[in-house]
Amino acid sequence: MGKLFVVGIGPGKENYMTGEAKSALDAAELLVGYTAYLKLIAPLCPGKETLSTPMRQELARCRAALEAARDGKTVALVCSGDAGVYGMASPVLELLPEYPEVEAAIVPGVSAALAGAAALGAPLGHDFCVISLSDLLTPWEIIEKRLRCAAEGDFALAIYNPSSKRRSEHLRRACDILLETRRAETVCGIARNVGREGREARLLTLAELREAETDMFTTVFVGSSATREIGGRMVTPRGYRAP
Repeated sequence: MGKLFVVGIGPGKENYMTGEAKSALDAAELLVGYTAYLKLIAPLCPGKETLSTPMRQELARCRAALEAARDGKTVALVCSGDAGVYGMASPVLELLPEYPEVEAAIVPGVSAALAGAAALGAPLGHDFCVISLSDLLTPWEIIEKRLRCAAEGDFALAIYNPSSKRRSEHLRRACDILLETRRAETVCGIARNVGREGREARLLTLAELREAETDMFTTVFVGSSATREIGGRMVTPRGYRAP
């Protein structure tokens, strides 16, 4: 029986990676992943056999990893952040019944939401939602509904995939939806390339966020009504009563 580890490597640097993730990478004979993620971990895995696929070939990537494991190899399928948060854990488990010879293990990692939150302060200190603005797999109408529900519920938000070359207006559209119920002065934050070269973390208002430039390496944070700036950091109190 082959073994497949679905590994969340965190933002990319070794000090953001869990011990379990490092052990899985050490045990693997073959590393499978998106080209950019394999480059991030290359210094940690010298001499390892690799198999890379471009973006938007997620199912092919999962099948390649499962087939290699079926053939008896110990395989690590690499994901950035956490494997279960917009990662490869769910498609692997959906396909796994087709590969009864394979034993699969999901290895957690530090998600972009958690790494970005730490860079900004404590924006996720109370109830929060994580929403992706990518409409490649989710219709925009559903994304809009989720944004409105989160805003009406007064959740803090961590927003993945805020924009790309093809989706340059998605963050602006999301901010317009949030501004229907939230103040323009709502404390927000942007975290980009956390744990990598070019790290950026800054605070801004919801009105300013609407005009901000972001990309696929950016995680956006929108505060709740209780979120405030304290000493240059974004803080959502653990409760609604003053400490």
